[in-house]
Order: sequence, then C-alpha cells, then structure tokens
Amino acid sequence: MKRFALPLVALCLSLGVAVAPAVAQDSAGLSLRERLALRRAAAHAEHAHAAGPLAAGTHTIEVAHQGQTRQVVVHVPARLNPAQAAPLVLALHGGGGSAEHMADDARYGLIGKSDRAGFVVAFPNGHSRFPGGRFATWNAGGCCGDARDSHTDDVGFLRAVVAQLNARLNLDANRIYATGMSNGGMMAHRLACEAADLFAAVASVAGTEAVESCRPARPIAVLHIHARNDTHVLFNGGAGPDAFRDASKVMDFVSVPETVARWVQRNQCQPTLVRTLDAPGAVCEVHAGCAAGNVSVQLCVVDEGGHSWPGAQAVRRGKEAPTQALVANDVIWSFFQAHSRR
Repeated sequence: MKRFALPLVALCLSLGVAVAPAVAQDSAGLSLRERLALRRAAAHAEHAHAAGPLAAGTHTIEVAHQGQTRQVVVHVPARLNPAQAAPLVLALHGGGGSAEHMADDARYGLIGKSDRAGFVVAFPNGHSRFPGGRFATWNAGGCCGDARDSHTDDVGFLRAVVAQLNARLNLDANRIYATGMSNGGMMAHRLACEAADLFAAVASVAGTEAVESCRPARPIAVLHIHARNDTHVLFNGGAGPDAFRDASKVMDFVSVPETVARWVQRNQCQPTLVRTLDAPGAVCEVHAGCAAGNVSVQLCVVDEGGHSWPGAQAVRRGKEAPTQALVANDVIWSFFQAHSRR
C-alpha cells in the first residue's frame, strides 16, 4: 500500500482535499525521498487552503504584497476561544534575521508567552534576496539594508499580514499590536507613525525611531526597552562598533532619550515621570496624562545584556547574554493589555 502514497497525495491535492494528517500517519517506512515528497505535498495542501481558518498550533502561511510573497509564521494558542475575539501581536525580527529565528522560543519565548497569555502571535519575514527569507531586513525609514535601499513597502506588507489573519481568525480590531527587536523595533516605531489607525500600541526592543517624519493618525501607546551597554544601537545615539559591518546599510541612530521625547510630544503627555519598576539592573518609567486617555509612553532601561532581548534564554554565538533583570515578554504584554483602541 505504501507505494501508492504519493499518487494518492497528488489525487487528493487535485480534488482540494487536505492531506497533512494522512501523510503523517502513512509516512512510516517510506524512503527519505518519499518522505520529503510527502512533506512538500502537505505544505502545498496548507497553501491551497490559505483562505481557510487557522486552528490551534503553529502554521506557516504566505502573504503577497506588491508582487512579492513572504512567509509568516503564525501561532494560535490552544486555549483560545474561537467565539471570542483575540488580540494579535506582530513580532518583527532584527536586521539579518528571519521569521523562523524570531519564532524560536529558546531565543525569544514569544510562542510560550502566547500560550500562557492567550494572544495570537505572528512572525512576518522581512525583505530578503535569499532563499527561505534569510538575512532579511525591514525598511524602517533610515534603516536598514536592502529593504531600505529598495524602498520596500513594509508598512503596506504588514497591513496585508493583519488583513489576511483577520480573514482567517476571529481577531479583536481594538487589540492589534506590534513589537520588534533592533531593526524590527525600528519598524514597530514606523508602524506607530504610519499605521496608528490599525495598531493600538507598539513596543520596541533595542531599536530606536528611524523615520524622517512622523504624523500618526491618532495618539498611540509606545513602549521602548533598551540596554545602556548596547553596542549596536547606542543608547545615546549613533551606530556602535557591532552594528552592520557595512556602515552604509545602517544610519546614525537616534538616541533613546530623543526617541522617547518625540513620542511624549506627539502624544501630548505630561513631562512628569512615574516609576513603574525599580529593580536591580532595570528601571521602567512612564509618561502618563497624555491627550488621549488610554495612551502612555513608557521607557524601560536595563544596565546589561547589550543588544539582546531581556529575559531570553539564548542568543547568537559570541553575543552578550541577555539580562534577567527584566523579562521583556512580560513587560510588553502587560503594556499591551493596558492599551486598546477603545
């Protein structure tokens, strides 16, 4: 019976029948070549049913925008009630990374946080010239790489990601958020500038604002997290010694204080700071009393950890270990929970 597995898959696909479960059950004992063919068929089956609802679990979907198709890793927590509208968090990888890298729970822990907190998390891939979307970047304005140089419409692409997920999931339009690391954090700032009509709040880790001009359609809550000893995006401004090897691919980064000050001014917040966290190695302060009642600007500063995701358990080889003085996922989700578009 096994010798007929591949023709059967092809027949099922031609009829529009989902085959992934059957493939998993009938793959034992097949040759490596046959198993790889079955995996390709299962992937094709998911793509063929791209318009269908997404069940609990982790999926890889494709989103097209302006002639370019990119992959997006999507995790739907099992505890989600399909009848209840769910919050969505877009998680944007750093420059030179990929969606798969950002979705690695050992490095960022966002899938685990999604399961515990009950939100959908999506990891879109940035602009890449390489197979599989590797070494991707985001056009966050003045940074970074090929995405910036090719004027990629990443704001439009991320709007398309939200639109496709909204068609396949029961999402709460008032609780759509974006976070990102480094170049991805810069992209989150750009979304706050150019897509405040869609996102309720954004959170950036180790990536300051990179746009030349910013005119949000509405006040929007912004959280920024940064290490004082970051050697890529320097706390007090500029590109550090560990930024991209080719300096022309980055920019003279805006400082953390200037980034926060810009958002305080745009949101017309009170200059008075309220300390929300004072722990060894980490401090968080918030500007409240903004023009819009449900908006605030918050800054969390960690002493150590360099250019990494606070609270993470692993980093790329040769990088400084992340600080454990603050768990970015917990701080970010608490911030998002406190801010909706209502």
